[in-house]
Amino acid sequence: MTQPAPSGRAADSHDVIEVRGARENNLADVSLDIPKRRLTVFTGVSGSGKSSLVFGTIAAESQRLINETYTAFIQSFMPSLGRPDVDSLRNLSAAIVVDQERMGANSRSTVGTATDAHTMLRIIFSRLGVPHVGMSTAFSFNSAEGMCPECEGLGRATRIDVDQLVDRDLSLNEGAITVPNFAVDSWYWRLFAVSGLFDPDVKLRDYTPAQWEDLLHKPATKIKAAGMNTNYEGLVVKVRRLYLSKDRESMQAHIRAFVDRAVTFTTCEACGGARLGPAALSSRIAGLNIADCAAMQISDLAEFVRGIEEESVAPLLATLSGTLDALVEIGLGYLSLDRESTSLSGGEAQRVKMVRHLGSSLTDVTYVFDEPTIGLHPHDIRRMNDLLLRLRDKGNTVLVVEHKPETIEIADHVVDLGPGAGSAGGRVCFAGDVAGLRASGTLTGRHLGHRARLRDEVREPSGHLAVKGANLHNLKDVSVEIPLGVLTVVTGVAGSGKSSLIHGSLPGRDGVLVVDQSAIRGSRRSNPATYTGLLDAIRTAFAKANGVKAALFSANSEGACPGCKGIGLVYTDLAMMAGVASVCEECEGKRYTPEVLTYKLRGKDISEVLAMPVAEAREFFTTGQARAVLDRLADVGLGYLGLGQPLTTLSGGERQRLKLAIHMAEKAAVYVLDEPTTGLHLADVDQLLALLDRLVDDGNTVIVIEHHQAVMAHADWLIDLGPGAGHDGGEVVFTGTPAELVARGDSLTARHLRDYVAAT
Repeated sequence: MTQPAPSGRAADSHDVIEVRGARENNLADVSLDIPKRRLTVFTGVSGSGKSSLVFGTIAAESQRLINETYTAFIQSFMPSLGRPDVDSLRNLSAAIVVDQERMGANSRSTVGTATDAHTMLRIIFSRLGVPHVGMSTAFSFNSAEGMCPECEGLGRATRIDVDQLVDRDLSLNEGAITVPNFAVDSWYWRLFAVSGLFDPDVKLRDYTPAQWEDLLHKPATKIKAAGMNTNYEGLVVKVRRLYLSKDRESMQAHIRAFVDRAVTFTTCEACGGARLGPAALSSRIAGLNIADCAAMQISDLAEFVRGIEEESVAPLLATLSGTLDALVEIGLGYLSLDRESTSLSGGEAQRVKMVRHLGSSLTDVTYVFDEPTIGLHPHDIRRMNDLLLRLRDKGNTVLVVEHKPETIEIADHVVDLGPGAGSAGGRVCFAGDVAGLRASGTLTGRHLGHRARLRDEVREPSGHLAVKGANLHNLKDVSVEIPLGVLTVVTGVAGSGKSSLIHGSLPGRDGVLVVDQSAIRGSRRSNPATYTGLLDAIRTAFAKANGVKAALFSANSEGACPGCKGIGLVYTDLAMMAGVASVCEECEGKRYTPEVLTYKLRGKDISEVLAMPVAEAREFFTTGQARAVLDRLADVGLGYLGLGQPLTTLSGGERQRLKLAIHMAEKAAVYVLDEPTTGLHLADVDQLLALLDRLVDDGNTVIVIEHHQAVMAHADWLIDLGPGAGHDGGEVVFTGTPAELVARGDSLTARHLRDYVAAT
């Protein structure tokens, strides 16, 4: 396939990234040239190979080569990166991946610390704050000098309900400790039972005050128990250390449920949630302390900083203003610097990371973005596009994996992969400019101008779900009635209050099922078959057909290959060198023992079945529970997904649709979906709309938080929040049918939907 030279310069070998023979995942020996110092957008259906090419091949090899420049000693502390399956890659530059992974792993990471804005603010307060209280560390809630001594810089206190930890009517031997992982005969239980501090047969309510204090609050102490020296600490102390020091999202579900039940989080009374000690809070600039500034909406803080006139810190003020203005420009002006990083959505996290790079002095690097428009209203997509172009104009190569036509249309170069997904994809269907893509006849080219139409007739509601006086976050005493029995789309610019309204009001109500964007937790052993429960039906079918135990067909149980413990790969630690993963020689990656592989179901062994994509497995399992699960996976557009494909390899959109497939089996009156178009190709959006219609036609209510104009146009009812973001939003600016919004609305949503519908 011929590649056009980048406009305005002669094509030579150094002006392109040369990819030859890429075979990572489903890539089918892909060879192509990608112009450097240009904006290239990679398109194609989910599973077509976009991420395998951009992230798994180009970015991965760039980062691996950079890591190899370090000494073996330093490499031993770095993650091991295997060489991608590609014949050759030439003319790579340093790759910076700006992805949607959540930022930070604990509550000490905030928007301010992640962007260095808080660091600059600390220095300014250390220079200009009155009274002067010390260096910049005196204003840091992460330093002993600056943090509130009561909450240690967290801004909140925890109160543990002891009755959720123990049953006072039982003895230790009877299972008085009800904390997860503290069951009778467990290791943690033994530390209490054999500590010598208590009689394990005495009921807790009969303990002396001293014993009760030792049981709950005794600090870590060396004891001799069961003939060995060990540490003993009170139950409350141990629970705080084991469970409360971890990020909530990283906890297992049953641990998270326990913490939610047993722990109450309250604002620290000493600092009022400001995280800082009295000295730092006493120092002010123009009447505000640093906690006041960090709590301000970033758009307001930018105005405040511009009002500070002091020559001694002028360069610092200019840099801080630039960072804050960039956050506003990228559509994050509604956040505050004290917002915890872990609370950001994937799209918000990616945009915060992007701000770091806008002010970078680096040029001629390769920036790699993963659907940067996720979570963005059409109004905000224009601003995101401007930032991508600015990065390019600084002399960088910008590679973007994207589905939205607004971003595809600004590309200098487009690479379209497909034609299908999984084994039916992995080929370059088109490479060239946008005009060429439109005329190419590929699936993406045909759908680039595709528009969903307004409904000819909207469905009539069967009742209403009332939300009254909602005040969460920026909501301004919002009351609204959500119609039942129809498809309702809640929209508005990022930060307008959509999630606060829906997630703050509906979860927990009878019959309401929420399918949100929280990540699926799973190890490299987890896959669609295990996650959906499909493997249980498959194992039962194999066991019944062969007259053996079902446990033999679990790679996590009796049937696991002893060489790789059922993973299929052997991980080798090379000490000072990067570790490597290699296919297990004993089972050749099949994960099972030779004996298990002798058992067949209609001519296929268990490893062959797990290697099937969903679409093929539907032909293999034509009835029963297995077919029902497979049908739901196909309904949400995951027909190409391998049954045994590790969950860790799935994209965010694939993970969300996998969750939706599971929840479709549950009986729910009201489905709440959060941006279900995430990761969907233009051609797949119609399939999603048909699925939403089917849910409604089956008697359900479907409420969708969404920015995609196709979903808005297809709705029976729209609730538009705004008019802006943060304190400029939080109000319902329109409720009614899409046709009414197009006809008489004047919000940002109305203008963009009007333009969208006019193009049909």
